[in-house]
Amino acid sequence: MGKNYALVIDDHPLAGSGVANFLTSHSGFRPVSVVADEESCYRYIRDNGPPDLLVIDFWLSSSTALKILKEIKSRFPKVRLLVVSGDENNDIWMKVQSAGGHGFVLKNEAPELFGQAVQALMNNQLWFPESYAEIEAKDSGILQRFNLTPRQGEVLQMMMRGLPNKKIASQLSISEPTVKEHISNILKKLGVNTRVEVITLLHGQREEML
Repeated sequence: MGKNYALVIDDHPLAGSGVANFLTSHSGFRPVSVVADEESCYRYIRDNGPPDLLVIDFWLSSSTALKILKEIKSRFPKVRLLVVSGDENNDIWMKVQSAGGHGFVLKNEAPELFGQAVQALMNNQLWFPESYAEIEAKDSGILQRFNLTPRQGEVLQMMMRGLPNKKIASQLSISEPTVKEHISNILKKLGVNTRVEVITLLHGQREEML
């Protein structure tokens, strides 16, 4: 297999192909393959070698992602492991983390956030709800530390949720150019260039403040 080979495990063909198409078109993976169950996953890896990224639907008809995570983590420790699920139960992502997963994304999140999660994992970072949902951009400590205005705090909070500029503009009742200006100013004040860098930075700042 070539560089940046990804494998998706999902027993819903439409969902699996959607994830594969996103990884190909937005995250630069070539190739991306889809299998439906645990045994097919192991067989594919045996024939093609371990992927750089393995994306697993948490609820599979034959098993859950937890068993696969532990097995892959043990046999192929360099594979980055991302779990997706439509279940918003907080216990799930905590179980994924405990089982050795590197990231977790809800299926109802914006595609941009899924892309950010993939990029974070490929940069050897972790991506769990605590990495973005629990970081309150409006936190006075964050605002003061980076000299952000209250409006910039609101925009930052929506950036952390992966919302695109158009949706941020709609929710705040401002124009897209205004959103872009706020984001540009936020990036400058934080000293970073991308949204992923924002999330990584603020997660570290949050840990320092606790």
